[in-house]
Amino acid sequence: MTISDRVRIKDVRVLSDGWTTLKSTTFDYRRANGEWQTQHRETYERDNAAAILPYNRAGRTVILVRQFRLPAFIRGYDDLLIEAAAGVLDDAAPEVRIRAEAEEETGYRLHDVHKVFEAFMSPGAITEKLHFFVAEYEPHMRVSAGGGLEHEGEDIEVLELSIDEALAMIADGRIIDAKAIMLLQYAALHIFR
Repeated sequence: MTISDRVRIKDVRVLSDGWTTLKSTTFDYRRANGEWQTQHRETYERDNAAAILPYNRAGRTVILVRQFRLPAFIRGYDDLLIEAAAGVLDDAAPEVRIRAEAEEETGYRLHDVHKVFEAFMSPGAITEKLHFFVAEYEPHMRVSAGGGLEHEGEDIEVLELSIDEALAMIADGRIIDAKAIMLLQYAALHIFR
């Protein structure tokens, strides 16, 4: 039996269709014991996205970005978030979009991007799946100051940190972005061993 055999969608209503689409779905779900149960869930229909960690193996450094995030602020986080550069795919292939996003946000024109994994970041409420990448950078690859696109409301600071400092920032709570944490841990295990 597949999951499709265990789910019957009964009703889908659009509650909001702004920056993302919020839907309310009523469905029947066949539990492991065989009984059907009616459930109601709200989901944010968000396009898939990609995130990247540029790294310099010889210098033992990584590039991260720092920016304002309203949801974190609403939850009481009174600082800018330190994150991995990321963006929505906008119907482009993940490898193509992440190169463009990295250049927009960090100012680095990355050549060889390597996909390392995919993950649903909040599968209980958000449909978005992230494609995670790493790419080696050299100082000569910096073609602009980065900072993001002003017309999209981006006001991004570019950070070059040692891998050791970045990992310490996870431990002491200065880095709390899941994308950054996952990519930094990947780098610690597979790049900077």
